[in-house]
Amino acid sequence: MSDHTTARPGGAGTADWHRRLEHIRSGELSSDTAQTSGMRRFEAISGETVGAQRLWMGRTHVGPATNSGDHHHGEAETAIYIVSGHPVFVFAEGGHEVRVETAPGDYVFVPPYVPHREENPASDEEAVVVIARSTQEAIVVNLPSLFTEVARPGS
Repeated sequence: MSDHTTARPGGAGTADWHRRLEHIRSGELSSDTAQTSGMRRFEAISGETVGAQRLWMGRTHVGPATNSGDHHHGEAETAIYIVSGHPVFVFAEGGHEVRVETAPGDYVFVPPYVPHREENPASDEEAVVVIARSTQEAIVVNLPSLFTEVARPGS
């Protein structure tokens, strides 16, 4: 016989099984989030918008022939899905800039604390990506250069 009042794995009780789903319509995204020059971030899922505890998700737009400023996302892992355009993701490795050219349908993973920037080389098309982060806040640390040494907690 099934007991619907038992706790599920992780110790959460029945109340957690019956919480509401949150629906954020595309026109309801908030631009009231951390920004970097050359791009516009829109927040959809976060601690602020839906009470998320371990996730941030949103959309980023980079206009034609535009580059974002150099930045990193602190402790957050970042997953990026390319919706439209052909953005280029640039990071530093071995004293050189490395360029990752993308197309719609591609995914990019940015590890914590890695300085990078987004570039949109197209002269006539906006680049749009969906971003998911492993924190409920949009951590953005703007930098003067990809080669800026990044301070990490405990280092």
